[in-house]
Amino acid sequence: MLANLGISLSSLNDYPEISEIVEDGKSFLENALKKGRAVAEATGKIVLADDSGLEVDALGGAPGIHSARFAGNDADDLQNNRKLLHDLKGVPAANRGAAFRCVLVLYPPDGRYEAFEGCWEGRIVEEPVGKGGFGYDPLFFLPGEGMTVAQLTPEIKNRISHRAKAFAKLKERFQNGS
Repeated sequence: MLANLGISLSSLNDYPEISEIVEDGKSFLENALKKGRAVAEATGKIVLADDSGLEVDALGGAPGIHSARFAGNDADDLQNNRKLLHDLKGVPAANRGAAFRCVLVLYPPDGRYEAFEGCWEGRIVEEPVGKGGFGYDPLFFLPGEGMTVAQLTPEIKNRISHRAKAFAKLKERFQNGS
């Protein structure tokens, strides 16, 4: 998503000495900042960190920052999806609005960060549809596409997703040279 910018990227896998960072913030921004700060302090490099998840209107924004562990700390995608469907049982389609949200943080060692947010709106279907993707993709229906995220090709998903929207804002920042 950052191709053709002339920048060199490394992965957190390139720094095995950095231990797992606990995501205990109260928002996607707080979690992304915590990750960005920890890695920038450990490496002395500019860091790109993110946090993202699913927000469901009928659940008051849940699972939100707890998306990966909605059904418990060791829950897998299937368990999280089952819990979501259970919690939405009886909720009519018109009230199943949801959004995937991504917050990217560009965090330099001096701490003067920039944040970029992307949101992807849709609704939650009553049963999984599609085999692609991961997480809540089989439950997240995109009215404009007429299918769930799990039915999209990876190329389309990487072009229109919440993460793609956040990365587009980041990319624009680099292209404008600011």
